[in-house]
Amino acid sequence: MRNIYYLAYSFLLILALACSRNYAMADGKKPQRSDTTKIVKVFTNKNDKSYLKNGIKIALPPLKPDVTIYGNKTSLTKFETDKLLSNVQVFPNPITDQINLRYYVAKNTNVSIKIMDVLGNVVVTLFSQRVDPGEQKFTYNLNNKLSSGFYFVRMVVGTESVIKKISIL
Repeated sequence: MRNIYYLAYSFLLILALACSRNYAMADGKKPQRSDTTKIVKVFTNKNDKSYLKNGIKIALPPLKPDVTIYGNKTSLTKFETDKLLSNVQVFPNPITDQINLRYYVAKNTNVSIKIMDVLGNVVVTLFSQRVDPGEQKFTYNLNNKLSSGFYFVRMVVGTESVIKKISIL
């Protein structure tokens, strides 16, 4: 009796995992060719009755990694490539006279870069215009325009915003 419940529970668990995996992977694309797995119970005792003489056929989709690496290039998942703005770097930090920014924009869009104080007031607008997709580099000479202290660099690209903390000496 215990074996029957164990087999039934195992079957339902495998079926639930297969169904949840299929629903999680369904995003409107054509499904990939899936492998068919056959589960068969091996009986050691001739008195045991087999309710599953032919086994159970379950179609499971093949597992794919989220990140695929080809040589030096990396293919990212859909969720990571949906971002307009990524890889934002502000250097050097702390800043003495010049601020350097490096960032990646996924498509042609408006970019706004502002320096804000700790209260959220805009102190300096560094950059505000449309840029082409790809990696962007920006350099700005401060030349004693800001007093020493802590500030924030706010980058707005489309509807996305990234804020980085900087220190000015």
